[in-house]
Amino acid sequence: MKVINAEGKVLGRLASEVAEIARDGEEVAVVNSSKAVISGDEKNVKEKYQQKYERGRRDTGPYYPKRADKILKRTIRNMLPFKESDGREQFKNVKTYLGIPERMEEEVEEAEAKEGDDLKHRNYVKLGEVSEFIGGAE
Repeated sequence: MKVINAEGKVLGRLASEVAEIARDGEEVAVVNSSKAVISGDEKNVKEKYQQKYERGRRDTGPYYPKRADKILKRTIRNMLPFKESDGREQFKNVKTYLGIPERMEEEVEEAEAKEGDDLKHRNYVKLGEVSEFIGGAE
């Protein structure tokens, strides 16, 4: 099992990396999900996720998660061929956690840094803040 720390990683890039690992048939766990970041203006990002959450109806859906770890898992799911049986099997290999479970503390590795991952000159908001904004728990 591969354990990846999401702290300070851009959501989309992290999700595509995790989806790639899952497509290869390997199990992958993502820890510190609430510390992943979404690039963009804070107000616009929060409004976008609020709209996604409110889009569904209680009876018919589509259902969008509130918790940061579930939002990350949904983002990863969208990068897999989930409507096919292979994609669903690959998705079963993905686990996301808000913190770092004790049994995984020694296995944590950093996701590969790619060009453009530097957050110094970028507007961003943490996934945990977005989750709190739409009513989820940190």
